[in-house]
Amino acid sequence: MLRRLGPSLFLVVVVPGFVLAVVITLMVTRSGQADIQSIGAGATAVLAAPDGSPIGTVDMTQWAAGVLVAVDAHGLPPGGHAFIVHAVGTCTPDFSAAGDHFNPQETEHGFVHPNWKRNMRPAGHGGDLPNIYAALDGSARADFFTDGITLEVGPDHSVFDSDGSAIIVHERPDAYGEEESDTGERIACGVIRPS
Repeated sequence: MLRRLGPSLFLVVVVPGFVLAVVITLMVTRSGQADIQSIGAGATAVLAAPDGSPIGTVDMTQWAAGVLVAVDAHGLPPGGHAFIVHAVGTCTPDFSAAGDHFNPQETEHGFVHPNWKRNMRPAGHGGDLPNIYAALDGSARADFFTDGITLEVGPDHSVFDSDGSAIIVHERPDAYGEEESDTGERIACGVIRPS
């Protein structure tokens, strides 16, 4: 009998008189999936306002099919804010140093994309994440999952490429369309670092 258990195979061999059980671990990396050794890896970005004061953290955890992102921020203007991984791992001398959206596959922008109409997986930038929403007291808490990035070193969509990556909180929300919407000023930035 052969049973699949995630990245492992559980093999049971029945021989008269006894049962031999063997677990075979597969070290196969599928496109878009992390290597078994990187599962559980973590990363953190400490968000800072333009004046340098800390306003929150972004914690990331690698899983087989993508990255769990957990945001805990305060001191934001109430309402929606685009929340995007940018291509360069620096926030200085100002937040523009973080470059444009993280887009290793050089795809078009947006979750709402024509590919959906053709029943295909939407492209979108790897760094495009859902908006976060701050309450009246300026606090924002969000958890979401993305396969547009990885914490594994090596793949094209790794946030740990040669120049690193940063998280940017924008003044206004993203409309998720093909055209990049005007999300206003960059109001918080944090460099993504292994934790």
